Amino acid sequence: MGIKSFMGKRAAPEKPAETPILVRDYMTSDLVTFREHENIMDVMEKLIKHGISGGCVVNEKNELLGIISEGDCMKQISDSRYYNMPMADLTVGKRMNCNVETIDGNMNVMDAAKKFIEHKYRRFPIVENGKLIGQISQRDVLYAALQLKGQNWHH
Repeated sequence: MGIKSFMGKRAAPEKPAETPILVRDYMTSDLVTFREHENIMDVMEKLIKHGISGGCVVNEKNELLGIISEGDCMKQISDSRYYNMPMADLTVGKRMNCNVETIDGNMNVMDAAKKFIEHKYRRFPIVENGKLIGQISQRDVLYAALQLKGQNWHH
């Protein structure tokens, strides 16, 4: 029973199934991170050197402890002047924000966009099995949206 080649009515070309665009595909995994015992002055130096506005604070196991941002440093500068505290004693651990919202790497980028709007954060860390694996910023989301231009992403 040979193979019969059957060409009936040509089927309309199938619309390629929409591949969800995941946060993990657009996140930055090459991160500048900080440690709790680091000095605030060193943090400021790193932020400026790398052109970033904040970063994740991790322990030696790369577990996320908090986030330190330019704003936290500003508050420190202001407090130091006001309370006449030497900046040298100030560590990341004393200034970081420990109440951190994270995002799942398998979340759709468009859902991540909604989270950015709801929380007004500039970046979200992505944690997997307790370890920091990356972070996604508002700019990463914009980049993802541009990649999708022309694709249909309503749903």
